[in-house]
Amino acid sequence: MSMDVAPRLDIDVLLDDPQTRIVVCCGSGGVGKTTTAAALGVRAAERGRKVVVLTIDPARRLAQSMGIDALDNIPRRVDGIGDGNGGELHAMMLDMKRTFDEFVEAHADPERARAILANPFYQSLSAGFAGTQEYMAMEKLGQLRARDEWDLIIVDTPPSRSALDFLDAPKRLGSFLDGKFIKVLMAPAKVGGKAGMKFLNVGVSMMTGTVSKVLGGQLMRDVQTFAAAMDTMFGGFRTRAEATYRLLQAPGTAFLVVAAPERDALREAAYFVERLAADRMPLAGLVLNRVHGSGAEQLSAERALAAAEILTLTGDPADPDDPDDAADPDDALANVAEGSDPAKNDAGAENLADGGFVDPPSGNAQARNPSAADPDVSPTSAERLAAGLLRLHAERMQVLGREQRTHDRFTALHPEVPVAQVAALPGDVHDLAGLRAIGDRLAVPVERTKRAG
Repeated sequence: MSMDVAPRLDIDVLLDDPQTRIVVCCGSGGVGKTTTAAALGVRAAERGRKVVVLTIDPARRLAQSMGIDALDNIPRRVDGIGDGNGGELHAMMLDMKRTFDEFVEAHADPERARAILANPFYQSLSAGFAGTQEYMAMEKLGQLRARDEWDLIIVDTPPSRSALDFLDAPKRLGSFLDGKFIKVLMAPAKVGGKAGMKFLNVGVSMMTGTVSKVLGGQLMRDVQTFAAAMDTMFGGFRTRAEATYRLLQAPGTAFLVVAAPERDALREAAYFVERLAADRMPLAGLVLNRVHGSGAEQLSAERALAAAEILTLTGDPADPDDPDDAADPDDALANVAEGSDPAKNDAGAENLADGGFVDPPSGNAQARNPSAADPDVSPTSAERLAAGLLRLHAERMQVLGREQRTHDRFTALHPEVPVAQVAALPGDVHDLAGLRAIGDRLAVPVERTKRAG
C-alpha cells in the first residue's frame, strides 16, 4: 500500500452542513459525474435537505434514473424522496436559449424584449455562441440561489476540461457583451456605405460560426437592431457573471472533483484540483468512482497464478519415475484453493485401494468411476475449474493493483485532498434504488487490506 494516505471525504458531513448551499460536480467525461450528482441529491433530500439538481450535461440519464419522463428548464419534483422528514428533491436540465430569453424578459420592457427575441441575430447568438451555455448555467445558478426555495443546489457540469469553462466562459462572454461590443456594432451606422460594411466584418470576425448563420442583406440591419435594443442591458452581463463567480468562491460552495481510478481520469482530476486552487474555489474533495475490491485480497495475483499452475499440472497423468511428479509442498495451497482438506482426505482413504471410495449407504468400498455418476465430468474438471477461478482472481487483483498505484500517484501530488471512494456496482444505475446504493457507497469508505505477496 502507499505510504501516502489521503484524508477521507465525509459526504454526509458535507451534505448535512446547513452552511453548504451549492455543490458543483466537475470532472472528465465518462466517470459517473451525472450519476454522482443525482445520488448526492437523493441522499441529501432523504436526510432532510430541500435540494435541486441542475444538470448542464445534455444526456437524459438524470431524468431516467429519477423516474421523470424528461427534464427541462423548470425544476421538477421527484416523487418518493424525503417524505416524512421535510426533505425534497427537484431536478432540472439547463435550456440555454430559454434561460437567455428569461434574462431578456426580466431586464427589458415588454416591447423591447419582443424586438430582441424576434431578432435573427439574437436567435443565433442565444442558440450557439461559444460560451453561451456556460454563461447561462451561471445565470440559472444565480436565479436558483436568489429564489431561496432550496437550501442546497447541486450542479452537474459538462464533461472533460470544458467543465471549467463553467468558470471561464462567463467572464469571456461578459467582456464580449459590454459597452465595447456595442460600439463595434454601432460603428457601421456611423461610418456608412462599403467602408462601414468592411469595418463591420473586422469588428465581428470574433463571432466565429455565429455570424455565418445569419445570411443575406438583412445582416447589417439585424445586428444594428439587436445592438440598439440591447444597449441598456449589455453592462449587466458582466456584472451578473462576476456576482455568480463570487458566489462560487463563497464559503457555502463546495466543489467535488469526480474521477475513476484510471490514469487519464485522475490526470484530469489533478488538473481540476490545481485550477480550482488557482481560482480560489472551495474544493471539498475527490469522489473516486467504480473502485474495485475483492473478498480475498490476502491472496495475491502471483500466488493465485502459481496455484492455478499447480492445479493444471495435477490434472496430467503422473509418472512415478519422474521426480517432478512427486508431492509438492505447495499442493496444500492448491487444496485450499479447491476448498478441500488434505489431512481429512488422507485419513478417510487409508484403507481403500487407489481410486476407491466408500459408498455412504452401504459402507462398502467401491471403485471410483466419476463418469458413471456424471458422464460430462472428467477426473480433472474440478482442477480446471479451480485453476480458471484462480486466474480470474489474479486478473482482478492486477486491476486492483493498477487502480491503487494510480490513486497513490494522485495522492502523492495532492495529499491534502480528501477522497471518497465508491465501490463499483455490478450494473448500471437506472432508478432511485441504484442512486440510493451509490449514495450509501459514497458515505461508506472502501476498506482495503494490505495485500499479501
